Amino acid sequence: MDILQEAMIFENAKMGHMSTSDRVVASREAKRLVLAINEIYKKTNDTALMDVMKRLTYKKKGIEIRLMGRPDYVL
Repeated sequence: MDILQEAMIFENAKMGHMSTSDRVVASREAKRLVLAINEIYKKTNDTALMDVMKRLTYKKKGIEIRLMGRPDYVL
């Protein structure tokens, strides 16, 4: 399957009611997709690829926040 199709499927997938291990797998999948798209981006410098990477990274960060918990800021 084409990497951009995989990215679109991942981006549109529902991420609710996931177990911790599902979140870990989803985070690793997002990282794999971003790195693969980055290799293509290095050769083409297509701004659409950069937009896809940004959206995937945003979703990945949301998953990781849920995994690690929000930091407590005590002053």
